Formats: sequence, structure tokens, C-alpha cells
Amino acid sequence: MHRKLLGATGAALLAGALLAGTPVGAARAADATPTAPAAAAPAPAAAAELPPDGDTVASPPGANDWTCRPGAAHPNPVVLVHGTFANRYENWLVLSPLLKSLGYCVFALDYGTVPGITSSGSGLLLPIGGLAPVADSAAQLGRFVDLVRGATGAAEVDLVGHSQGGMLPNYYLKFLGGAAKVGKLVALAPSNHGTTLDGITNLAPYFPRVAELIYTACAACRDQAVGSDFNRRMASRPDTVPGVRYTVISTVYDEVVTPYRSQFLDGAGGAGAAAVDNEVVQAHCPLSLAEHVAVAFAPTALHLVTNALDPAHATPVLCG
Repeated sequence: MHRKLLGATGAALLAGALLAGTPVGAARAADATPTAPAAAAPAPAAAAELPPDGDTVASPPGANDWTCRPGAAHPNPVVLVHGTFANRYENWLVLSPLLKSLGYCVFALDYGTVPGITSSGSGLLLPIGGLAPVADSAAQLGRFVDLVRGATGAAEVDLVGHSQGGMLPNYYLKFLGGAAKVGKLVALAPSNHGTTLDGITNLAPYFPRVAELIYTACAACRDQAVGSDFNRRMASRPDTVPGVRYTVISTVYDEVVTPYRSQFLDGAGGAGAAAVDNEVVQAHCPLSLAEHVAVAFAPTALHLVTNALDPAHATPVLCG
């Protein structure tokens, strides 16, 4: 459910809020029995070195068990990366317990938070994140990945992100050395090449003071606009980094990252190019009405996520 803003600047502020990844509804899946510790796994990092769980937002069900040790079936822990104007709890109420029930070690971070800015998308008063410059948030993701690897003993993690959270990991892979630490990147409705917000961003030059207000509060909103300095930097290198497997999951009804095909990645980077699967929810379920927010909770989309994380055991994706 997108946040409704009133007053003279309401329509323009909504342009920034539309980059959110806030849930419209969620159901909980049962947690799995904890995975047995791997014999060679090192002891977890000292508690002081781990992110304080709940100092910003509570973990979603199934996430951030720092005693979890990946099993042979799923050797890579999964790190969940929320969207703009969202947080780890609201964004991953469905996917986190689902992955836990399948035997994954699941971790979720909050990033890009600004004190005093809150969300009530779930009916709770929760801080929101994804507001800081994308490059800063990508560095924060990198530090979190290192904590997860150190605690679990895993050489690599797999990343699953929504909206900005599906795009900023690619900055981490391209510019911050993350490719050596990541096996797969699965992105739900990512703002990979910026967004026009159905043309709304094209109005910014006509309302410079309002646009500046939005961008001052949300630097990540500026970064995600088509033609931004950030997007020019991203375009200075190929879409993908060799050694990582990419999956993009889009919906034709995306009203936030527009046009929706701008989310797709090009894996044609020459020798050693990364593998890319660009999926569209409606190609598997023509009846699906999932849009930008709902795609993070839609059963068909989440089935595509689990197939992407474990392609050796992928199953046919149907409506559901």
C-alpha cells in the first residue's frame, strides 16, 4: 500500500514514495527445523561484531539466526535486501519464512535509514530505509555480507532484493568487489536502469523546489531517476559481472520502475559473461495482477525466486 501524502506537494512527494517496497498484505510460513551445523564451520563472530537485532526494525520471521549453519543442500546463506521507503520486516514477511522452511539460512538487513522517518505500512510504527545514496547503501550491504560469511563460514552468499534492493547489489558487485562473495543475485522489480515513474520524473525540472525537497530527504530517489549521475556510472560498465548468476523477475503491471523492460539485464558481456534469466510473472501466470509492490508477495513470483536459488531442483511455475 503506497503512502498517501497530502498538501500542495503531495503529487510530487508521491513520486518518491512510489519507489517503496512496502507490503500490501502478508501471510506467514512455518519455520523449518534448524539446519544441523556443518562440521567444519567456524564459531560465530562475537556478539559485539554482529548487527544488533532489532535496533532499527525487528527481523522478519525466519531471518537473522546467527547460529544457523548452511547444509549441503543450500550451502549459500540468502541475504534479503528491501526496497526504498521500506524495511526488512515489512518487505520480507512472506519470503523470509518461506526460504527458512526450505532449509536456507536467511539474513535480512536494514539500510539507508534516516532517524525520525517512520512507516505505518504494516500497521506498526516502523522506521523506513533505502533513503541514503545508493553507493553508501551498497557499502552497507557489503559489510553485512561479510558479517554473514564470517558467522556462517560460507564462502559466498546469494542475494535476493526488491526494487532498489534488487538494483543496489549490482553496484556492490560492479564497483565494490562483491562478485567474489556472491553466487546469485535474484532481483524482484529492480530499478536496474533507472525509472521514469511513468513519466513523473520528467516533470521534476518544472517543479525544482519540490523535486529538491524529495531528493534532499531521499538521495536514493534521485539516484534511481533515469539519467541520474548514478545511472550514468552504472552504465559505464556492463550490466553483469562474470561469475554471478542473475535472475530478474518483473511484472507487466509495474507502475514504479517503468517501462518494466528497463529492469532486464544484458548478459552479453563477451567471454566469461554472467548468466542472466529475465523472467516476467505473466509469462507463467497470465492472470496475475501483481504490480510493483505485490510482486514481492505474489506466489508465482516467489516460486520463480526459489527456482532461481536452486535451479537444479526447479519445478514448473504455475498460477497460485
